[in-house]
Amino acid sequence: MSVEGVTPRQNLLDYIRGVGLTGAKEGCAEGECGACTVVLVKQNGEGSEYRAVNSCLMLLAMAAGQEIYTVESLANCPAGAEAELHPVQQALVDHGGSQCGYCTPGFVMSLFAEYYRPGREGHCLIEAMGGNLCRCTGYRPIRDASLSLGRAPDDIFRQRLSQPAPPLTECTYADDEARFSRPASLAACQDEMRAYPTARFIAGGTDLVVEANLRGTRLPPLISLEAVPELQAWAETGDFVDIGAGLTLNEVAARWVDAPLAFREWLTLFASPPIRNRATLGGNLATASPIGDAAPLLLGLDAQLRLVGPAGQRVVSLAGFFAGYRKTILQPGEIIVSIRIPKPLPDFVRFYKVAKRKLDDISTVAACLALSLDSGGRVTKARFAYGGVAATPLRTYEAEQAVEGRRWSTSAARRAQEEISRALRPISDYRGSAEYRLALARSLVEKFAWETLEQAA
Repeated sequence: MSVEGVTPRQNLLDYIRGVGLTGAKEGCAEGECGACTVVLVKQNGEGSEYRAVNSCLMLLAMAAGQEIYTVESLANCPAGAEAELHPVQQALVDHGGSQCGYCTPGFVMSLFAEYYRPGREGHCLIEAMGGNLCRCTGYRPIRDASLSLGRAPDDIFRQRLSQPAPPLTECTYADDEARFSRPASLAACQDEMRAYPTARFIAGGTDLVVEANLRGTRLPPLISLEAVPELQAWAETGDFVDIGAGLTLNEVAARWVDAPLAFREWLTLFASPPIRNRATLGGNLATASPIGDAAPLLLGLDAQLRLVGPAGQRVVSLAGFFAGYRKTILQPGEIIVSIRIPKPLPDFVRFYKVAKRKLDDISTVAACLALSLDSGGRVTKARFAYGGVAATPLRTYEAEQAVEGRRWSTSAARRAQEEISRALRPISDYRGSAEYRLALARSLVEKFAWETLEQAA
């Protein structure tokens, strides 16, 4: 398919609906409801896999060169014959999984990607539909439909996965008012930035496109980082784990197979599966949101950032990366290339997220608490990191210093709590008052103490 005469500001959802593929709907325009879900074909080893994504958060230009399936592509409908529903669609029919039908195509596409997930054994995981909301059907019949599906047949959709996905290549799409470019190297990114100094870098678009959808923000020239190989790299040595800043969160999970439990728990709390199929670690940090979930976890793990810009390369500590509300120390044209986590990892590390909902919600307070102990049980290193309690994600250095060199115990935890009370000055908003946030920050230290002392016993 070739596209012409469409503004680079248009998102994929509006375009596919405009050409008559109206199964995908707009429900929230911010990637929360899943009514707009479509599926991308992406690389997986020598073959490929289907990934559910929110089409409302993809600009049409981001789809250049990509293979995309909408709900209309699933049913087998030979010329002059009645359509034969796909097994996923039929399962939802058989179990009464649709009433008004507005959200149903989104559920179908998320379940479709799970149905053909490489290596899947047993029933489909209902968590695969964690990014889809239904207002009227009720989740029980949708859950039953998911659990009724067995092994996918050897049909054209499964056979497709034996072939590689189309590679992302460089492209440029512009009109008189907007511009989108996708360079294929860091050097080309710098050339674009020099040519268009007001441009912004964009990765998955799960934050920036929301601004355009909900606030009517007129996007500046955009430079996509999706096709830059250096940002897709992965390396693990005896000294560190180096994570490409352009890897999506689910790609990081697939590569870091021996990640600590805290990381795996953090991942399930980070937005929804379709968001995790687009969002990147580098993007989450570069937005500098005080409630971004990646920053507290990475602060607790002493992460460093490798930056590349017009002046060359530098490595900075994440603890010094945030300069203020939604501000960082990134210089014009500078890009986060990778996130480096030093080894050995802490002996004890926990990630806690307090929110109105357990899953797919914004944090009221997020915390990563980490300790390393010597053979006598004394704290050799402590990291107490928080999000949602200040204008930036931060470490509470005073609390860390209060326990380092001391035997880890409930009394040491209380010393840390006292320092947290003196150090933190949270704000009040609709998610929670300042007093509530401070109480949460303190109570999470107590929870961490009980869990770690029990584990060490």
